[in-house]
Amino acid sequence: MKRIGWVSVVAVFLALSAFAYGMLSGRSRPDAEAPPPSAQDVGAHDTQGARPGEAPSTQAFREANDLMHQGMAIAYTGDADIDFLRGMIAHHEGAIAMARIAVAHGEAADVQSLAREIIAAQEAEILRMRILLARHEDDPPSGVRP
Repeated sequence: MKRIGWVSVVAVFLALSAFAYGMLSGRSRPDAEAPPPSAQDVGAHDTQGARPGEAPSTQAFREANDLMHQGMAIAYTGDADIDFLRGMIAHHEGAIAMARIAVAHGEAADVQSLAREIIAAQEAEILRMRILLARHEDDPPSGVRP
Protein backbone atom coordinates (compact mmCIF):
# COMPACT_ATOMS: atom_id res chain seq x y z
CA MET A 1 0.00 0.00 0.00
CA LYS A 2 1.30 3.47 -0.87
CA ARG A 3 2.18 5.81 1.92
CA ILE A 4 0.63 9.23 1.88
CA GLY A 5 3.25 11.88 2.54
CA TRP A 6 2.67 14.86 4.76
CA VAL A 7 2.93 17.18 1.76
CA SER A 8 0.00 15.39 0.13
CA VAL A 9 -2.07 15.61 3.29
CA VAL A 10 -1.37 19.33 3.67
CA ALA A 11 -2.05 19.97 -0.02
CA VAL A 12 -5.38 18.15 0.13
CA PHE A 13 -6.37 20.00 3.29
CA LEU A 14 -5.50 23.39 1.79
CA ALA A 15 -7.19 22.62 -1.50
CA LEU A 16 -10.38 21.44 0.17
CA SER A 17 -10.36 24.44 2.51
CA ALA A 18 -9.97 26.83 -0.41
CA PHE A 19 -12.69 25.06 -2.35
CA ALA A 20 -15.09 25.11 0.62
CA TYR A 21 -14.35 28.79 1.28
CA GLY A 22 -14.96 29.62 -2.38
CA MET A 23 -18.23 27.74 -2.43
CA LEU A 24 -19.49 29.31 0.79
CA SER A 25 -18.37 32.84 -0.02
CA GLY A 26 -19.81 32.55 -3.52
CA ARG A 27 -23.26 31.86 -2.12
CA SER A 28 -23.16 34.69 0.38
CA ARG A 29 -21.93 37.40 -2.01
CA PRO A 30 -23.74 38.06 -5.28
CA ASP A 31 -20.61 39.67 -6.77
CA ALA A 32 -18.40 36.66 -6.05
CA GLU A 33 -17.80 36.19 -9.77
CA ALA A 34 -16.20 39.62 -10.14
CA PRO A 35 -12.65 39.46 -11.39
CA PRO A 36 -9.86 39.67 -8.86
CA PRO A 37 -8.29 43.12 -8.45
CA SER A 38 -5.40 42.19 -10.75
CA ALA A 39 -7.82 41.43 -13.59
CA GLN A 40 -10.11 44.41 -12.90
CA ASP A 41 -7.30 46.94 -12.88
CA VAL A 42 -5.73 45.73 -16.09
CA GLY A 43 -4.24 48.60 -18.01
CA ALA A 44 -4.29 50.91 -15.00
CA HIS A 45 -0.65 50.23 -14.11
CA ASP A 46 0.81 48.62 -17.19
CA THR A 47 -0.34 50.00 -20.52
CA GLN A 48 2.44 48.36 -22.48
CA GLY A 49 0.00 46.07 -24.32
CA ALA A 50 -2.91 48.52 -24.35
CA ARG A 51 -3.84 50.34 -27.50
CA PRO A 52 -5.43 53.79 -27.65
CA GLY A 53 -9.21 53.62 -27.65
CA GLU A 54 -9.21 49.94 -26.72
CA ALA A 55 -12.12 48.73 -24.60
CA PRO A 56 -11.34 47.99 -20.93
CA SER A 57 -12.47 44.40 -21.48
CA THR A 58 -9.99 43.99 -24.35
CA GLN A 59 -7.19 45.30 -22.16
CA ALA A 60 -8.27 42.89 -19.40
CA PHE A 61 -8.35 39.95 -21.83
CA ARG A 62 -4.86 40.83 -23.11
CA GLU A 63 -3.49 40.92 -19.57
CA ALA A 64 -5.22 37.67 -18.57
CA ASN A 65 -3.92 35.98 -21.71
CA ASP A 66 -0.37 37.20 -21.07
CA LEU A 67 -0.48 36.03 -17.45
CA MET A 68 -1.83 32.63 -18.50
CA HIS A 69 0.95 32.13 -21.02
CA GLN A 70 3.57 33.24 -18.49
CA GLY A 71 2.17 30.69 -16.03
CA MET A 72 2.21 27.99 -18.67
CA ALA A 73 5.92 28.63 -19.35
CA ILE A 74 6.89 26.06 -16.73
CA ALA A 75 10.32 24.59 -16.08
CA TYR A 76 9.87 21.13 -17.54
CA THR A 77 10.87 18.25 -15.29
CA GLY A 78 10.88 15.37 -17.74
CA ASP A 79 7.96 13.84 -15.82
CA ALA A 80 5.00 14.08 -18.21
CA ASP A 81 2.46 13.78 -15.39
CA ILE A 82 3.91 16.66 -13.36
CA ASP A 83 4.54 18.84 -16.42
CA PHE A 84 0.98 18.27 -17.67
CA LEU A 85 -0.56 19.16 -14.31
CA ARG A 86 1.56 22.28 -13.83
CA GLY A 87 0.80 23.57 -17.32
CA MET A 88 -2.89 22.79 -17.13
CA ILE A 89 -3.31 24.47 -13.74
CA ALA A 90 -1.96 27.70 -15.25
CA HIS A 91 -4.16 27.19 -18.33
CA HIS A 92 -7.29 26.73 -16.21
CA GLU A 93 -6.40 29.76 -14.05
CA GLY A 94 -6.24 31.76 -17.28
CA ALA A 95 -9.64 30.46 -18.35
CA ILE A 96 -11.09 31.50 -15.00
CA ALA A 97 -9.60 34.99 -15.31
CA MET A 98 -11.08 35.36 -18.80
CA ALA A 99 -14.47 34.08 -17.67
CA ARG A 100 -14.47 36.59 -14.80
CA ILE A 101 -13.76 39.37 -17.29
CA ALA A 102 -16.72 38.19 -19.37
CA VAL A 103 -18.94 38.29 -16.28
CA ALA A 104 -17.69 41.74 -15.26
CA HIS A 105 -17.81 43.38 -18.70
CA GLY A 106 -20.30 41.34 -20.72
CA GLU A 107 -23.95 42.04 -21.25
CA ALA A 108 -25.38 38.82 -22.65
CA ALA A 109 -26.98 36.72 -19.94
CA ASP A 110 -26.31 33.45 -21.77
CA VAL A 111 -22.59 34.25 -22.11
CA GLN A 112 -22.35 35.27 -18.47
CA SER A 113 -24.09 32.05 -17.49
CA LEU A 114 -21.59 30.04 -19.53
CA ALA A 115 -18.71 32.01 -18.01
CA ARG A 116 -19.98 31.22 -14.49
CA GLU A 117 -20.23 27.53 -15.40
CA ILE A 118 -16.66 27.62 -16.71
CA ILE A 119 -15.46 29.25 -13.48
CA ALA A 120 -17.08 26.54 -11.35
CA ALA A 121 -15.87 23.68 -13.55
CA GLN A 122 -12.32 24.96 -13.90
CA GLU A 123 -12.01 25.67 -10.16
CA ALA A 124 -13.07 22.09 -9.43
CA GLU A 125 -10.58 20.75 -11.98
CA ILE A 126 -7.79 22.92 -10.54
CA LEU A 127 -8.53 21.48 -7.12
CA ARG A 128 -8.29 17.95 -8.50
CA MET A 129 -5.08 18.75 -10.38
CA ARG A 130 -3.45 20.30 -7.30
CA ILE A 131 -4.24 17.16 -5.31
CA LEU A 132 -2.81 14.97 -8.07
CA LEU A 133 0.24 17.20 -8.41
CA ALA A 134 0.96 17.03 -4.69
CA ARG A 135 0.63 13.26 -4.82
CA HIS A 136 2.94 12.89 -7.81
CA GLU A 137 5.53 15.38 -6.59
CA ASP A 138 5.64 13.53 -3.26
CA ASP A 139 5.95 10.10 -4.84
CA PRO A 140 8.58 9.70 -7.60
CA PRO A 141 7.65 7.57 -10.60
CA SER A 142 8.38 3.86 -10.36
CA GLY A 143 11.89 2.93 -11.40
CA VAL A 144 13.31 6.26 -10.22
CA ARG A 145 15.30 6.21 -7.01
CA PRO A 146 15.54 9.34 -4.87
